[in-house]
Amino acid sequence: MKSDAQARRVTIREVGPRDGLQMAKAVMPTAAKLAWIDAMVAAGVTELEAVSFVPPAALPQMADAAEVVRTVRARHPGVRVVALAPNLRGARDAAAAGAQSIIIPVSASEAHSRANVRRSRDEQVAELGRVVAFARGLGPGAPRIEAGISTAFGCSLQGRVPEDEVVALAAALAEAGADIVALADTLGYATPSHVRRLVRAVRAEIGADRFGNLHLHDTLGAALANAMAALEEGVRGFDAALGGLGGCPFAPGSVGNVATEDLVHLLESEGFDTGIDLEALIAARAVLAAGLPSEPLHGRVATAGVPRTYRPAASRVRAA
Repeated sequence: MKSDAQARRVTIREVGPRDGLQMAKAVMPTAAKLAWIDAMVAAGVTELEAVSFVPPAALPQMADAAEVVRTVRARHPGVRVVALAPNLRGARDAAAAGAQSIIIPVSASEAHSRANVRRSRDEQVAELGRVVAFARGLGPGAPRIEAGISTAFGCSLQGRVPEDEVVALAAALAEAGADIVALADTLGYATPSHVRRLVRAVRAEIGADRFGNLHLHDTLGAALANAMAALEEGVRGFDAALGGLGGCPFAPGSVGNVATEDLVHLLESEGFDTGIDLEALIAARAVLAAGLPSEPLHGRVATAGVPRTYRPAASRVRAA
């Protein structure tokens, strides 16, 4: 049984350098990207989805993927560096660069799968199996292989995605050897009741220990409410992007991720310990803006200012 402190601990994976930048119109210089990452790590970020290993012609923002992974690993040995790879080739490159976790995206929506990775859903499950076999051949220190189920809560190309299909897909990915299976609200269509049902069903199907982060977009303004619903179901890991950056280029209508600073404020205010200094995290926005000045940043807490009533969870423990 987990202690109360363990039950109140929530890990936020910062996905801005990957998901956040893939929709940016300008290419962020490598030095600026690394300075931004440094600032977020200084604020307490311990998990970082740093890059995608995809052809630079398809996504110029990720042309420096290997350099970013190697540099972050060297500068910040205590940070888990995560990379996304759509296929075995990308996974090989991610492992060679030193990524500690590799996410293979698998769409719940058949239409999105074909748009995003040019494969059917079943073909992408098989591709994940090949990545798992490759990783297991690397021996000790091999990267963890995560399956990210995108469009799990609906798709702008296909529309509704039946919940039983998502659960069956999660089971198939676990059977194919994924160490972790995560759910993504790629379009931001989820509602709290939908989150509760699907999280509960998937955790029951694959086991709570194998259930990964919940990846939330804030298209319709429901991301924080959805995070609270997931917390009530036992989820203790979330993806977020500083400044609410992000979106999927192959899912029309997908806009920014839940803003990391807003999620930290909510979680800490509710007594959950993220280990992230909110003021320092907000200060990292200036580093981001300097490196990507043409990109608008979002986030309610940064705009309004940290409330004078704000008390981080750790300060409550010390006061008690």
